[in-house]
Amino acid sequence: MCAAALEDYCGSIFWNASYLEREDPDLPVCVEQTVLVWIPLGFLWLCAPRHLMTLFQKTKVNRKHLSKLYVCKQLVVSLLFLTAIAGLGVTLGEDFGPNRDSSSTVKNAGVFYANPVLYAVTWILVLLCQAGVRRRKETVDSATLFCFWFLLVLCDIFPFQTLLREALREGKVSDVPRFCLFYISFGLEFIAFILSAVADIPPELKERVKKNPEAGAPFWSRITFHWLNSMTVKGYKKPLVQEDMWELNREDSTPYIHQHFQHFMKSELSKARIRFQHKLKKKGVEGRDKAQDEAIQNGLSNGLGKGVSHDVLIMEEKGKKEDEKKKKKKDKKEEEENYPNSWLISTIYKTFKGLLIESAFFKLIQDLLTFVSPQLLKLMISFTEDKSDYAWRGYLYAVLLLVTALLQTVVLQQYFQRCFVLGMKVRTALMAAVYKKVKTRGTMRFSATVGETVNLMSADAQRFNDVTNFIHLLWSCPLQIIISIVFLWLELGPSVLAGLGVMILMVPVNGFLATKARNIQVMNMKYKDQRLKIMNEILNGIKILKLYAWEPSFQTQVEDIRGEELKVMRKFAYLSSVSTFIFSCAPALVSLVTFGVYVGVSPDNVLTAEKAFTSISLFNILRFPLAMLPMLIATAVSRKRIEKFLSAPICLLYASVFSSLTICFHLLGSAVTISDGSFAWEKEAEPLLKNVSLDIKPGRLVAVVGAVGSGKSSLMSALLGEMHNTKGFVNILGSLAFVPQQAWIQNATLKDNILFGSPDEETRFQKVIDSCALTPDLELLPGGVQTEIGEKGINLSGGQKQRVSLARAAYSEADIYLLDDPLSAVDSHVGKHLFEKVIGPNGILKDKTRILVTHGVSFLPYVDEIVVLVDGQISEIGSYDSLRASRGAFSEFLDTYAKEQSNQNQSESGNYTTFLTEYKFLKLLYGSGITKTDAACHRNIQLQDTTEKHCASSSISFSIKKPRDGEEIKKGQKLIEKEAMETGQVKFSVYLQYLRALGWGYTSVAFLVYFIQNAAFVGQNLWLSDWTNDADDYKNITYPNWKRDQRVGVFGALGVAQGVFVFLGTLILANASISASRVLHSRLLRNMLRVPMVFFDTTPIGRVVNRFAKDIFTIDETIPQTFRSWIMCLLGVLGTLVGICLATPIFAIVLIPLGLIYYFVQRFYIATSRQLRRLDSVSRSPIYSHFGETVSGLSVIRAYGHQERFLKHNEITIDENLKSVYPWIVSNRWLAIRLETIGNMVVFFSALFAVISRDTLESGLVGMSISYALNITQTLNWLVRMNSELENNIVAVERVSEYSEIENEAKWITDSRPPDTWPEEGRLQFEDYKVRYRPGLDLVLHGITCDINSTEKIGIVGRTGAGKSSLTNCLFRIIEAAEGRILIDGIDIAEIGLHDLRNHLTIIPQDPVLFSGTLRMNLDPFERVSDEEIWKVLELSHLKDYVAGLQEGLQHEVAEGGENLSVGQRQLLCLARALLRKSRILILDEATAAVDLETDDLIQKTIRKEFSHCTVLTIAHRLHSIMDSSRVMVLDAGKIVEFDSPRNLLEKQGHFYAMAKDAGITEQHIPIPAETIVEQSSAL
Repeated sequence: MCAAALEDYCGSIFWNASYLEREDPDLPVCVEQTVLVWIPLGFLWLCAPRHLMTLFQKTKVNRKHLSKLYVCKQLVVSLLFLTAIAGLGVTLGEDFGPNRDSSSTVKNAGVFYANPVLYAVTWILVLLCQAGVRRRKETVDSATLFCFWFLLVLCDIFPFQTLLREALREGKVSDVPRFCLFYISFGLEFIAFILSAVADIPPELKERVKKNPEAGAPFWSRITFHWLNSMTVKGYKKPLVQEDMWELNREDSTPYIHQHFQHFMKSELSKARIRFQHKLKKKGVEGRDKAQDEAIQNGLSNGLGKGVSHDVLIMEEKGKKEDEKKKKKKDKKEEEENYPNSWLISTIYKTFKGLLIESAFFKLIQDLLTFVSPQLLKLMISFTEDKSDYAWRGYLYAVLLLVTALLQTVVLQQYFQRCFVLGMKVRTALMAAVYKKVKTRGTMRFSATVGETVNLMSADAQRFNDVTNFIHLLWSCPLQIIISIVFLWLELGPSVLAGLGVMILMVPVNGFLATKARNIQVMNMKYKDQRLKIMNEILNGIKILKLYAWEPSFQTQVEDIRGEELKVMRKFAYLSSVSTFIFSCAPALVSLVTFGVYVGVSPDNVLTAEKAFTSISLFNILRFPLAMLPMLIATAVSRKRIEKFLSAPICLLYASVFSSLTICFHLLGSAVTISDGSFAWEKEAEPLLKNVSLDIKPGRLVAVVGAVGSGKSSLMSALLGEMHNTKGFVNILGSLAFVPQQAWIQNATLKDNILFGSPDEETRFQKVIDSCALTPDLELLPGGVQTEIGEKGINLSGGQKQRVSLARAAYSEADIYLLDDPLSAVDSHVGKHLFEKVIGPNGILKDKTRILVTHGVSFLPYVDEIVVLVDGQISEIGSYDSLRASRGAFSEFLDTYAKEQSNQNQSESGNYTTFLTEYKFLKLLYGSGITKTDAACHRNIQLQDTTEKHCASSSISFSIKKPRDGEEIKKGQKLIEKEAMETGQVKFSVYLQYLRALGWGYTSVAFLVYFIQNAAFVGQNLWLSDWTNDADDYKNITYPNWKRDQRVGVFGALGVAQGVFVFLGTLILANASISASRVLHSRLLRNMLRVPMVFFDTTPIGRVVNRFAKDIFTIDETIPQTFRSWIMCLLGVLGTLVGICLATPIFAIVLIPLGLIYYFVQRFYIATSRQLRRLDSVSRSPIYSHFGETVSGLSVIRAYGHQERFLKHNEITIDENLKSVYPWIVSNRWLAIRLETIGNMVVFFSALFAVISRDTLESGLVGMSISYALNITQTLNWLVRMNSELENNIVAVERVSEYSEIENEAKWITDSRPPDTWPEEGRLQFEDYKVRYRPGLDLVLHGITCDINSTEKIGIVGRTGAGKSSLTNCLFRIIEAAEGRILIDGIDIAEIGLHDLRNHLTIIPQDPVLFSGTLRMNLDPFERVSDEEIWKVLELSHLKDYVAGLQEGLQHEVAEGGENLSVGQRQLLCLARALLRKSRILILDEATAAVDLETDDLIQKTIRKEFSHCTVLTIAHRLHSIMDSSRVMVLDAGKIVEFDSPRNLLEKQGHFYAMAKDAGITEQHIPIPAETIVEQSSAL
């Protein structure tokens, strides 16, 4: 009916099968005039409204500018409009014109009127659409218009050839005007099509396009990723560097992603929290009370390490061990679920909904297209079987195969592009969220170590990234499986169910393997965390390990954890080889069972080529979804970890949260108020500060004094809001500045450290620098204020760091200053200067509110108010005078002290006796001293302890070559070198190195096994193609049973053989890769512990950690998988090509050009991709470095309220990383689309040659060659991907081996070993000793010559940078001599091993560094001494009572960096270490700088008594501490300028006299010899 109407409309036949049943088929004219016209026009009319809408919107686009391209486009369309009008005119002329034939009543058919009108309207629409596109913001072209022109040209090709063929056949043109008009309009359409492919870049976009070509890429370039060409070519010509990276699109940048993610995370997390609350309520009130009691009972023993007060622990009973074990399992399970969960996935979904839906759409199309090829293959095979069929059909099928494949390629790459970008965005969102969380997380320091959080940012976020790439497989796999089964049913009928049954059986097996794999993964992450935590500590405390020669002990610790980790990895590898075996067997088994059942069910069922190869293609499609499902399991682990971390409670900072409700009106006059507050580190723990009430008026200077561990630093933390407020409230009016007890310094220039984000005002800056006594230091520093300070302030001395920290506070112009003992780390005269110029009543902060924790008694008369803390409570508050008048202990002391006050006012006395008086005051005030210290006197918040406080003289301040004349130093001096990055092709030696680590035997056997497996694969397919020919041989006779059994048997055997060989190969490679992991890691570790100290001074720790984290992870997990896939792909591709060549030998001709193209494409790609991967690695390190730095300075950042600034900085560092990640993702798609096109050509040519030589070919071989070819597209793509993945990942081996080959320091033990009792006397001789930090740099010590006799006590003094610390570094050979030598008891120290030397010397370092582990481990890591000896030294170092009071005694766990001990206690532990070593030479490196007077006195006393028979060298900060030395060595600029007894030096009136005068020390302060002093002190 419809056809008849159309025939009336056209005036000709609409459809007749005879048109196709001939050698040269064609379409009827009516179809060309209707259907082929309506398709493109209909498409445009559907899409036009979107463009037209922009015409009616107000836009800010500059519409005055008309580009030439736009004018051309409009011109061409206008001409087309004219041709349409002309067409209508021709028809009207023929029907109604003066020349018409009046006798004829036949008018032109309706189509001749309708089509010109349709076209005319369409062209007007196009004109409007193009105007609309131009008005759209930042638009360079229109995808819909491009597609419209493409469709139009495509549909017009049919009438094009019809008209031509007709003209040629008849020898003339029957309808000249229409003929001409058609070809003119076709030409114009083609021009319009070309123009629509060119980008029309508006002027405002031009700048952006330069920085990011993607912004100016037209539609076709976006779908083929052609816009990346410029980078690929550049990368091929020269290695890419960070500066070559393009700007990110706004929607790919971190701030944009993070903001969106946070928006959705807020609502999802709050829903999850409500669910969690309900769940808790359900458990019932009783359950909760019981749980709380248990928490207090059980949780505290492990809680101790987490800072629970020691007093509470005594409540614990001992006899609960048995019950505990049973409970542990239950608790563990509960604890795992003990946080709001199941919100992360929904947050990710809501944030990235758009991308997810787009990618799902592409995936759906791709899945459906996948099934077109097997159907075309089926048609192709039946075509070759039927020799009488028209040839054009074969060519049509070949072209259709090509078109389908090309479509599939384009769609698949769009899908992957979106998925990978989604993965990248998810990773970015999670990294930014983890960072932000660290900023606001309350008791973060105890619940997650730095190592763990870095792991969250690297490994877990990366896992999420990997899994999002494949997220759609969750629905796509089942869909593919269902469609495959439907098609298979159509081929083979119910026999398919047998195969399906096998598949279903596989599911529980896979499920079982998957859960096993997940548990193993959890274990693996646990060991990784532990290993990284220890590595982090080792790297932070490397200086101490070297000084004490403790490297072997820590090496063993790491190796042990690594051993466990590798055991788990071996389990995982075995498990995955079992699953690989199952996967590789699955398709073979399934096809075997299906074919077997099919042939066995009925003798009529004979396997034909058509059935067999169509089924095989479908089975191949099935392989992928079955293999991919387990991939999604690993993420569950990471999801839990990240959810747990991100849903932790938030720490509210009073510093930045001024709650208007709590500011009661009568307090409005106060700057700081605490009203009956109690504070604890953990929510459930016993409060450390109890019932504290404090009211401080604006502009006052308040001193906080108290014994070690009395809670002074905790009070600071409470004011900062870093502690849990269990009752009462805190009010702070105004902004805060905070100076922590251990200065936190950023890896930035000195100036940036002081400005800390404030605007730069030169005069204010100068004033602060002068007040903080930094001017002389700036002269010493190579770049002045622009000197780059290393990680953790490594090239500043302790005093300099503290002054920079104080300067930062002074510059910030806050309202309230919290100063946590900033004066302890500086020399006494500097301390006096700082107090006068900065803190005191006449300092630059005199109008501000200042709360000063101090041990310096001399400052107390000048403060407005003194707060006395005892055991976490305030015992007295009042002014100096009122406390004196109260006749308490304080005043009694002050009376005795007043006599010396006049002297004290001029200076802080250096007299030792005065110190004893001060000590007596402390005794009277606080009772018997330090034993009551609290386990959880948490000192400052630095998670990574500030190690290695060198003097500025030390290491790198001199390590900068002087610039040549004319060279200007722009940005201070670079200390941290840019990370070295290999460029160009990965050297072949790196592969060899990895193969060597794998073991040659293993590698070659594995290769052989895989080769046999491939041979079996090819054999199986050849056997199948032979089998299908039976259909012809036994056409009309019964198929014999023996033949059937033989066919099925051999087919099955070959299938199982494949599985077995894959299994074997995987097992062999698994063992090999684990041994490689072991070798490479231990080589790296061994070398890192033997690298000279100078390496660590110039290398950020993040960089080394990156080797141990990311690179080792790659070597452990990624490389083995990639290597295996690479071998399998390579052999697979070779097998396929051999198979096709066997079937159609002519195919070999095409192989060569295709191979060449393939080779060039991949060389281009690999050069770029590899470099992008390297840039990714290098730009990832700063993310972790910045992260570690942030964690250690959290309290400072929060106090100043700079969280936002640091978040911004973090976003910038992540963006830098994304700039190399994004092009890398695109480069993979760029490659894939080009390679798959080559693969598609292989399909096309194999089909084409099959058509050409169909007369000589058996249908079985045709089926085999085409089904092979269909398979090759993916395999080729994978091969190059694996090739480049292998090259990209092998970079990890390169990076690890780079650090495994750094030159070592001298041998630890040499052949010439000193006697065990050496040094017996402790005599030291320096002979013309010169030293420099690195070859080519200036000398630091210039020819030092001196003799130090046995048991002499030598004080070493000198201004900052004089070379004091360098001298001790030389004694331990941390730096080696340039000339001269040092003799100890006549033995040249350069000739013995480092460990022999270092084990026989003892140092109490400036910074007390502790490692996480037991107290015993911290004192004696090698377990060489008995517990009795340890208790003895603890008693001598005044720690016995404290340790005895701990629950676990010597086994008490020390937190990371010794966090759960106060600084004083840490210093006393270092003293205990020294006492244990019993060597004859002791070096004190400013050891009491960070300690209050009481601890200082304890240490000095112990040293005088216990080391009286030793030679003692003291580097002094406070001159008084060396006034009783036998001699004093005065250093200046690396030379000894004076060396004599203190009395003689003062009489000389030289350098020493000047320094003593500064410190207010005169001759009468020189003490009586030490023996008399000891008697005096006992009398006191």
